[in-house]
Amino acid sequence: MARELMYRDALREAIDEEMERNNTVFIIGEGIAERGGSYKVTEGLLAKYGPKRVRDTPIAEAGMIGVGVGAAIAGARPIVEILYIDFAMLGMDMIVNQAAKFRLMTGGEGRVPFIMRTQGGTGGGVAAQHSQSLEAMFYHVPGLKVVMPSTPSDAKGLLKYALRQDDPVMFLEHKHLYMTKGMVPDGEHIIEFGKGDIKRAGKDVTVIAWSNMVPRALEAAARLAEEGIDVEVIDPRTLVPLDKEMILTSVAKTNRCVIVQEAVRRGGVASDIASIIQEEAFYDLDAPIEIVAGLNIPIPFNLELEKASVPQVDDVVAAVRRSLHAKPLAQAAE
Repeated sequence: MARELMYRDALREAIDEEMERNNTVFIIGEGIAERGGSYKVTEGLLAKYGPKRVRDTPIAEAGMIGVGVGAAIAGARPIVEILYIDFAMLGMDMIVNQAAKFRLMTGGEGRVPFIMRTQGGTGGGVAAQHSQSLEAMFYHVPGLKVVMPSTPSDAKGLLKYALRQDDPVMFLEHKHLYMTKGMVPDGEHIIEFGKGDIKRAGKDVTVIAWSNMVPRALEAAARLAEEGIDVEVIDPRTLVPLDKEMILTSVAKTNRCVIVQEAVRRGGVASDIASIIQEEAFYDLDAPIEIVAGLNIPIPFNLELEKASVPQVDDVVAAVRRSLHAKPLAQAAE
């Protein structure tokens, strides 16, 4: 059986279940206790678990992350909620130089079961310092897991799995997804890292997307279906580890690929995925890989300019059409 839940409620359910199961799990962050968090993910947890396990902090991201990393090394399972991913930059030394490297530097004996929950992406005109998609920064660092769920079911299942890991996990949410709804299975619902999901099966073009780009890709696929174009939408769900098998299998079936990311185009995860496909599935491609990504600019405050700076449904539709109408690679090489 399954129930319809909001994305934020699915996250809260995962945290609640894991806090009840394991008394070493605790959560800290700005306004996450009495106020229940800016997006109400932690609402009600203070009353149930008390101020020692659900604790408000000062506006001090570097200190919060440092507390979380230290507590994880000492044997606890902390969740540190950073209000905006932009503010995680204040704690990058702890994340990159401490948490990510601790296992290697202890000869595999050390563990850092640290979860950083934060949200990113555009929406609402909150401007350049509150709207970035910075997953590529964490993706680049060996030792970190990077998770970006797009649905309530994925959010719950992946967060529960994250809270049972012994490695640091960057759990990246999106401000536009908290109020979205979806079916979430009853009972013990856990999704293993490195297992992507086919959100829509198709045969003509593979569209790879994650986080808030998944609903936009699905909307584009629905629009293209009216023209007789059958798009397959796949969601890696975790960028590290990445489900290469799902990606390569889909590309081998459709022979065309469009990769969609909200983050800026330069140095992005989409480029790395494209390089994997180019190296391991080149002869399956009938057209060049298309990348649809954010512009290489800070996110503007103005709502229309903000919208223009990141991929929209029309951009995905146009990229699929370009892929279908491209001259086959075999002919282009002649």
